[in-house]
Amino acid sequence: MTRPTRIEIDCSTGIESIIELTDAEVAQMQADAELAAERKAEEDAAAEALADLKASAKAKLVAGTPLTEAEANTLVL
Repeated sequence: MTRPTRIEIDCSTGIESIIELTDAEVAQMQADAELAAERKAEEDAAAEALADLKASAKAKLVAGTPLTEAEANTLVL
């Protein structure tokens, strides 16, 4: 497997250099990717919870039953 690389460009000369990442840079890149995946999962779970809450509020409105405060807050624009 080839190592990940980065491209550095010296703006004063226009010279491009392709540099292999160090072990520390690769580890940091992997840690950042894992953190991003965790944040995405949290955001997806929060969005799904909000959608479920809105669906519950809509069902209660249609049925004529009282809403919880959280359900009412989803309907306020």
